[in-house]
Amino acid sequence: MTENRGAISHYEAELAELRADPELAVEYLKAAMQSLDDPEDRAAALLALRTVAEAYGGLAYVAAEAGISREALYRALSPKGNPTLKTLLAVLKTVGLRLSVEPMSSAAA
Repeated sequence: MTENRGAISHYEAELAELRADPELAVEYLKAAMQSLDDPEDRAAALLALRTVAEAYGGLAYVAAEAGISREALYRALSPKGNPTLKTLLAVLKTVGLRLSVEPMSSAAA
């Protein structure tokens, strides 16, 4: 078996890209947040926010800065998580983002 020296996982590459390009992180989260409209697919948005949190310091750092326990953050941003608005806002603020509202497109209405 050939050893891949210097190779990084897809996840690590994704984290590096999100960390290097804040606009990419915003678009990544925007796309994932659209899944919140579908009760069967809400996990995508939570996992995307978790990935961005990992990219911007890691879950332990984000939890400490957001004023919540690391365990609570792991639970809130798990596929079956159900974060409170307070938690969601604190995490977004910690990674330099904020919650925003925009009208639904006429096609989706």
